[in-house]
Amino acid sequence: MSSSVRQRGASAAAANIDNQSAEPEPEAEKDNTSQPQPQPRGTGGRSALSQALTSTANLANLLPTGTLLAFQILTPFFTNNGACDSVTRILTLLLLLLLALSCFLACFTDTVNAQDGRVYHGLATFKGLWLFDYDYSVGPGPGPGLPDLSKYRIRPMDWVHALLSVLVFCAVALRDKNVLNCFYPDPLHQTQEVLDIVPVGIGLLCSLLFVVFPTTRHGIGYPLTPPPPPTN
Repeated sequence: MSSSVRQRGASAAAANIDNQSAEPEPEAEKDNTSQPQPQPRGTGGRSALSQALTSTANLANLLPTGTLLAFQILTPFFTNNGACDSVTRILTLLLLLLLALSCFLACFTDTVNAQDGRVYHGLATFKGLWLFDYDYSVGPGPGPGLPDLSKYRIRPMDWVHALLSVLVFCAVALRDKNVLNCFYPDPLHQTQEVLDIVPVGIGLLCSLLFVVFPTTRHGIGYPLTPPPPPTN
């Protein structure tokens, strides 16, 4: 009888010890929950990266891709790989003027989305955007699915972008060995220095100006970008 009482007392004491050792656990959990949670990183780095990518994308609009591709393909044939005579020199000059005009006019082209999802291309005028691939025979003006085309009229910044685009094309042309050998087969030392420095300076200056004053137009061949989401 006394041994059973002792066993019951020992088991009760062991239970009390277990309960006392288990009581601080909720406090530890409370301490863990009271610690401040790590805050998500700010979006400053992402916004800076987005601005850098946007500026890089704006630089791609300096020269139309088709014009640059035509220059790379046609120049060796027109210049006879740099060995020009009086006739091929004139033809090469006409080619360069035509491609420069293409760069100039491309800065006045734009693209719009209709409500039905169709994409229309056009040329900016002083009154608005004149669409190339829109059937104006259905009515005197643009259809109800098109945005207000008067918002796309020529602005002063368009002339600046057109001039920058032509200057960049001239810089690219002056760095081409076929063009240099055609117009300057044996340049003097001072002329060679100018031909080495001026195109690089023009390209750098125009790139900086184009980053500071980016274009808002989507010329032919450049995809439309969706509008930015509204900020709270």
